[in-house]
Parts: sequence; C-alpha cells; structure tokens
Amino acid sequence: MSTLITNARIVDETGQRPGLHDVRLARGRIIEIAAAGGGGLETRPVVGLETRPTSSGAPRPPKDPTSSGAPRPAEDPPSSGAPRPAEVVDARGRLLMPGFIDAHSHADGAVFDPEVQRALLRQGVTTVIGGQDGVGFAPGDGAYGTEYFAAINGRHPSYSGGGVAELLAGYDGTTPLNVATLVPAGTVRFAVMGRSTAAPTRDELDEMRALVASGLADGAAGLSTGLDYVPGVFADAAELAELARPVADADGVYVTHMRGGYEANSAAGIDEIAAIAAASGVRVHVSHFHATPAVVHGELERLAAAGVDASFDAYPYTRGCSILAMPILPAALTVRPADEVLAVLADPAERARLRADWFPTITGYASLGPDWPSMLTLAHIAAPEFDWAHGLTLAEGAVRAGVDAIDFALDVLVASRLEVNVVMAVQHERSDAELAAILAHPAATGGSDGIFLGRHPHPRARGSFARYLELLVREQQAIDWPDASALVSGRAARRFGLGDRGLVREGAVADLVLVHPGEVRARASYAEPLALADGVDDVFVAGVRVLADGELTGATPGRGIRHRPTERED
Repeated sequence: MSTLITNARIVDETGQRPGLHDVRLARGRIIEIAAAGGGGLETRPVVGLETRPTSSGAPRPPKDPTSSGAPRPAEDPPSSGAPRPAEVVDARGRLLMPGFIDAHSHADGAVFDPEVQRALLRQGVTTVIGGQDGVGFAPGDGAYGTEYFAAINGRHPSYSGGGVAELLAGYDGTTPLNVATLVPAGTVRFAVMGRSTAAPTRDELDEMRALVASGLADGAAGLSTGLDYVPGVFADAAELAELARPVADADGVYVTHMRGGYEANSAAGIDEIAAIAAASGVRVHVSHFHATPAVVHGELERLAAAGVDASFDAYPYTRGCSILAMPILPAALTVRPADEVLAVLADPAERARLRADWFPTITGYASLGPDWPSMLTLAHIAAPEFDWAHGLTLAEGAVRAGVDAIDFALDVLVASRLEVNVVMAVQHERSDAELAAILAHPAATGGSDGIFLGRHPHPRARGSFARYLELLVREQQAIDWPDASALVSGRAARRFGLGDRGLVREGAVADLVLVHPGEVRARASYAEPLALADGVDDVFVAGVRVLADGELTGATPGRGIRHRPTERED
C-alpha cells in the first residue's frame, strides 16, 4: 500500500521548494518526490529507497532529480504496469512540512487517550519527548512518578516495570503518535536512594550512573533533571555531572528544568549548567526557558562563550503550570511519603508552623512574589468536593470558601491527596513581540510543556504548536516558514537523535503534516483552554494517515523512538 500526496508546497528547514510537488509514501518512508502535474507518480512502482541517512549534523539539501531535469536513477525498474496508490490526498493550498516534534511533553501516559491524540495531531505534532523534569515512569515500576507527578503526567495505562526498553516498546503500534523519552534523574535517585536528602555515597552514585547508562542503551535520548522538584532539588552539581557522563558518552543530551525559578534568577541556574557541562562534556538543553528576551539571549551567550553546546525550548505563553505543592510547600516536606505529608497538612499545629516559618518565604519566589494567591489558578483538582474551584485563583477560591488563601490551598491539597496543578502567572507578563524574540533564537526548539490533566488546564497543551506558526510567522513575522520548520521539527530531530525525521526528502521517515498557512491558529486560551487548534487537518505518521479532515482515522503506526544518532532506523 502506498499514499500519494499531490499539489503540495514543500517546506522544511532547508527552504521552500519552488512550485508544487507530488510526494509518494510507502513502507513508512517518503519514497519519491516529483514536480506536480501529469500524474507521473501515480503510475510508477514502489522502488527501493535511494538515499542514505542524514548525519546528526546540519541537513543537506533535499534530493529532487525531477526539479533539476536529471534522469531517474538507472537502477530503477521500468514504470509500466505499476498499481496506483491506495490513497491520494490533494494538498493544494497547503504546505507539506515534516511532522512537528514536541521537545518537552508530559503526554507520556496520556498519549493513549484519543482526545489527547486528537489535540496533538490537530497542532501537527507527530512525536513527543517524555520523561521530563526529572520525574517519569521508567526506570523502576512507575510508582514514584505516578505518585509525585500525579497531577502532571497522570497514570500510565500499561507500564508497570521493565525500564526504558519496556516503556518504549509499549508505544509500538499502540498510538498514532511517536514517543521518545529521557531518563529522569529524580526517578533514578529515588530508585537508588529512596527519599534520602543526603548526598549519595560512592556506591550509590555508581548505581545511579549505571541506571542512566542502561536507560540510554535501551534508547533514551538523554537525561532530564527537575531541580525545583524532589528529589532533584537535593542533587548538587557534582552528582549531576557524574550522571551526565554516560549521557555524553552516548551522544545524548542533558535536559534540565534548572534550579532557582528562572526569570530574574536564571543566571544561577545557568552557572550550574555550565559547571555540569564542563565536568562531563555533555550537550545541554534548557527546559521551558521563561525569562525576558535579554535574559534568555544573554545567558545563552554566556554558555556559548564557555564552550557549552546548548539549546532550549520555550512555549509561546507567559504563564507557567506545575503541581501546587512545588511552589507553596518546602521540599523537605514534599519528599516524604504522601500520607505523611497529608498528616502534616491536616495538623493545626503543623499548619501554624508552616504559616509562620515557610509561607513568608514564598514572597521571594522569582516567578510569584507577595501576590502569589492571586497568581495561581487551579487547573486540576482531584477532589470532587472542590470541583467548583476549577479556573479560580487561590485568592478567589478562598473568598468563596470563607477562609484565607493559605488554609484554602492546604485544604485543597489534603482533599486531593496532593493531586492538584495550577497555572502560574508571572509578575511581568511578556508581550507577543517579546515571546517572538525569544523563540526566533537559532537554538530554540518547540516544546509545549503540555499537561493534559484538569478541567481548566494551561492552553499550551492544545495550542503551542499552532501558536508558534500563528504568532511567529504570520503575526510578528519574526521568522519565515523554513525557520518555523526548524523550530517545530528539524532542530529537535537532530538534537535528540530521532532518526530520519525533520526533513521532507526522499528516504526520510514519512511523518508529515499538511498546514493551511493562512488559517493555522491556536484556539485554546486561558479562558477557554480545551479548544483545539485550527489549520491542520491531515497528518501522516510513518506514511499512514492518522488524522483525516481533522478527525482520527483509528490507525496506530506510532512507535517508541529509540535514540540512534548514527544509525538508520529499520
């Protein structure tokens, strides 16, 4: 079976091909590209793949013999008598682009949900990278990640152990999207040290390093840290540099939710990243780099001057989203088992101590400050009795409940067994022009940080990739379409070693998206966060149409992508 896409305007990071083209897909690959007209590809046979894999460096220009008048390769068999493709999709008026890659996703478990699949595909996303922020399902049995990140990743419907190999295998043929993963350093630390806040012994460090190396050998693309979460907050730079050594050896990436709250505190986090890179030789990637354009650009320049190979992702929104416990409770408390945390929060004397000793420190948090109750909007609350509070700030909810903001926040956490996430405003909202200035940086990759749990979630989960195109190309004109393709696809494919993805060329994996350039837009907003994007109606994964006319086809050609930067995928 093959598919023919006709009359497409082809765009990838190498540029936009002149004119319209027909593109033939078979056996999971783009097997032929020809100038549109005459129906030539409809009668040609499916021949052997002719191109060699692209290296992990800069891509070479796409091969297109027909555009230069060159003859077809002599080894091709005669074209007479070949069957017509099983499916023809007319792309007239649309751009054919490489499938988009979400470099920072929390859809590890949610990707099996058809509503989540549709939300991602309607943005053009064909691959997500999970295992983020140092907390994930593998290695181990998934219990820690499920408990601590219950309000971020949710639960995985099938994984119960077996490590990265088993986690990735669980995506093969079971979802319309691809999933790559990182080894989460916090999960590794928990597997070896439990809830200890101490520095590791030499034996513990050796065991953690071995777990990281094993995950990389199983196909993980790198190592992630979450240094404002537990237990990552207790790991110092020396420990992290040791864990990053096998990542450097595997040509993976050290991906970090850096320490300190970003924004005006970003320099401290960048200093630590530079120290880790210097000690280990690892390439680095800064997760959800939210700060002013001057801070983002300046800190990246500092890394470059220090000889650090760095990239970053950022979502096209100012506000953040995380578990409520992270910004408002001390790490020394939240590292404890959930039942112990809940007992403390329910104890009036313990609450009084937190009110006197801890809550005043929140006013110094870089992203929040003294008005924090008005800056945290409840997005996901597991407790049914607080269902009414979805979409309210803590300050608003407290007024309705007749208590102050501290008691209200703690009541919600107790009732929900800590399973609460919030949209977090910042002290200084950035303009669209400022967001565009950040995302136009040549080291930027698209990353939604999308969380799909909650009745009133952050709109970034359902809007980021459409908004990249709407905001940066059409509205701000900060980048052109080829640069947009680099942002949402090509750079991440190379950076994370995702095989022959990120380009529209013969021999590439046929993860492709058709985009209406004048219509693509994010409809999700802070007020209406569940609306799906417009402008992407047809998506292909491994050459199979998974979204047709905006709806799921039911096909599940997705796979767990194994990091193999120097090898061609089978």
